[in-house]
Amino acid sequence: MAKIIISCAITGAIHTPSMSDHLPITPEQIASESIAAAEAGAAIIHLHARNPVDGSPTPDPEVFMAFLPRIKQSTDAVVNITTGGGLGMTLDERLAAPLRASPEMCSLNMGSMNFNIAGSAARVKNWKHAWEKPYLENTTNYIFRNTFQDIEQVVERLGKGHGTRFEFECYDVGHLYNLAHMMDRGVVEGPLFVQTIFGILGGIAAEPRNLQFMRETADRLFGDRYVWSVLAAGRHQMPFCTMAGLLGGNVRVGLEDSLWIGPGRRATSNAEQVAKIRRILEELGHEIATPAEARAILALKGGDRVAF
Repeated sequence: MAKIIISCAITGAIHTPSMSDHLPITPEQIASESIAAAEAGAAIIHLHARNPVDGSPTPDPEVFMAFLPRIKQSTDAVVNITTGGGLGMTLDERLAAPLRASPEMCSLNMGSMNFNIAGSAARVKNWKHAWEKPYLENTTNYIFRNTFQDIEQVVERLGKGHGTRFEFECYDVGHLYNLAHMMDRGVVEGPLFVQTIFGILGGIAAEPRNLQFMRETADRLFGDRYVWSVLAAGRHQMPFCTMAGLLGGNVRVGLEDSLWIGPGRRATSNAEQVAKIRRILEELGHEIATPAEARAILALKGGDRVAF
């Protein structure tokens, strides 16, 4: 049985500061949370940046460079930088930090999609910052853009230009076929790290039969040329990651994806979520992959070839 790779998405661009006092905002907080998550068992750390003053998502490479070197100096974990950025960012803005940092891995959304997180605004009573409520509510009229041309541009500029490999984020079945199209044309090559995502309104729903269907579709399209991983939003995080573990899949947790650790209980840190899913996976009989083992599984270039 292959070892399981745990990824941890530290802060993201979906949740806002008013939703949880534990969401890391400043470079210091993001670095500390990343290091603790790696120590808890995460082999891959997935990173966004935030304005340290008000917690809004930012694509500024200088903010990324305020925490990336510390993470590298303190842990051997694979650093995975977003190319999805935050709502409303242009492709050039989303690529600015990865092109500066030349990381081992970046996320890459495999298609354009409606991305509606407006419902979460109704659950917040007191807002810390003026930007938060309209940022969420405006997603009823928001489309995240990644056209075929955008995807090819990311692969060309980062993959071929920097030797960066990708966490291919697939929010629906069609995204798997988009990725297969890219592989058939030789734009990308295996081993593919395929992150199947459940529970975002606009993507595939978090239903167990959908997890099995996404896995079966990926098996049919990619055969032995891919590595499968699962993440699910909100309360679905731990149940879906557990189901993935039962099927031998890799998993992603973190406060980007869910602010919860159990029913009615907010997570106090990313490391708490990593420790919980690690415990579950080990009880299922799995061994957890180290960063070095994750690099070998995913054919990454190595931490000595990044620019931070």
